[in-house]
Amino acid sequence: MKTNKFLTLVLTIVASLAIVSCVQDDDYTIPTSLGDEENARLNTLLANGTEISIAEAKAMYSEGDFLEPIDENIYIKGYVSSSDKSGNFFKEFYLQDSPSSPTTAIKVIINQVDLYNQFNFGREVYVSLKDLYIGEERVGNGVTAMGGGIETDQYGTTVTSLGQTRARTHVFRSPVTEEIVPLSVSVSQINSSLVGVFIQLDNVEFADNLAGKRYFDPMEDFDTKRQLQSCGGVNYTTINLETSGFSTFKNELLPTGNGTLKAVVNKTFDGASVVLALNSVDDVNLEGNRCSLAVAIFSEDFESATNNTNLDIPGWTNFAEAGSWVWREKIFDNNGYTEFSTFNSGSPVNIAWLVSPGIDMDAQEDERLNFTAAQHHLESEANTLEVFVSTDFDGTDVLAATWEPVSASLPTMDNSWYEMVDSGLIDISGYTGTLYVAFKVTGSGTDTSLDGAYQVDNFNVFATE
Repeated sequence: MKTNKFLTLVLTIVASLAIVSCVQDDDYTIPTSLGDEENARLNTLLANGTEISIAEAKAMYSEGDFLEPIDENIYIKGYVSSSDKSGNFFKEFYLQDSPSSPTTAIKVIINQVDLYNQFNFGREVYVSLKDLYIGEERVGNGVTAMGGGIETDQYGTTVTSLGQTRARTHVFRSPVTEEIVPLSVSVSQINSSLVGVFIQLDNVEFADNLAGKRYFDPMEDFDTKRQLQSCGGVNYTTINLETSGFSTFKNELLPTGNGTLKAVVNKTFDGASVVLALNSVDDVNLEGNRCSLAVAIFSEDFESATNNTNLDIPGWTNFAEAGSWVWREKIFDNNGYTEFSTFNSGSPVNIAWLVSPGIDMDAQEDERLNFTAAQHHLESEANTLEVFVSTDFDGTDVLAATWEPVSASLPTMDNSWYEMVDSGLIDISGYTGTLYVAFKVTGSGTDTSLDGAYQVDNFNVFATE
């Protein structure tokens, strides 16, 4: 009898452990013991509630507003974009509005660890908003979160975490786990509107001075920021990757190569900066060759200009197609530049070309054109500045050459007078042989609506040698 009682006890314990173990496992199925109740509540919500978008839910809160509990029977649907499995997130997860091409995300804060066991990456999740609060978890951090209560101190009102009991009555998994396709963006495109979204950066690497460093600096108390950089042509664009001191990968060495990194857009604790946070180091693939910044293979800053003289810089062609006025050398505030103005020329039509020296396009790769330009006294779109390139210009006969227009950011009437506009990096890498770049202005010396002026400065051709 004693033996039978002991065996019965052992079997009971084993059965109990089996039931408990299926509540939090890594296959992410909804456990039967929890799933039946959860599914029933989800079905009730779907039958009786009204779905709103995550963007609409976030719009219910504006910074500084006193928070009130939501009294409508509404809910949101989203897909888990963050994971606390590696310890880099804590008692929180983000929901983005779509598994692919997401536009926004919201934070869900729950007083529970190891949330990944229930709310795994990619899981479709529904949140009943009735009686919940939407606001900031920390005053002024700019991260919209959903919580179970509010607290107010001298700094303002914030939302507090959902307790586990309330989470079970408000946050529901569906049986669906979607593949999350990272949103492909450049470093310069990352901003606060993407907080919580799972993104992908290509052609990135850790900063040069981080070789031999680890994800986490042991001299830090909580989080370490490591700078990522992307070759943006002539300059790096940068963003920080932030790693928690509680992450399982904190002591791993930073990779020294270039490649692809997938992460969640996040903010620092105080909300002052946008950063990236890893779900896992499996999302880091930086094994390629480090990138190189482009170097200037030709530059003209017009600093040799003689004020108010016709431009005669060696190698440049200054040609009047209509009228007699040509481009001029100018100096203002100790800065040299070139300008074409038709004011008081006396010619009904003025067309002037300024052609650069020839650029050897076969000596390097990945060439980019860049310059700055400004306007003043511009009153009509017919008073134009155009940019062309040619590979058959003979250095003398401008009109006999074949000129192809190139797209550039140019000054318009919307710009202030004398405001220098950056052209952007213009891809000219598809050309071979000798390339010439031309600036052409069309105006009038008799029509006052067409006698505005254009200025050009800081002419550069960059390339990877």
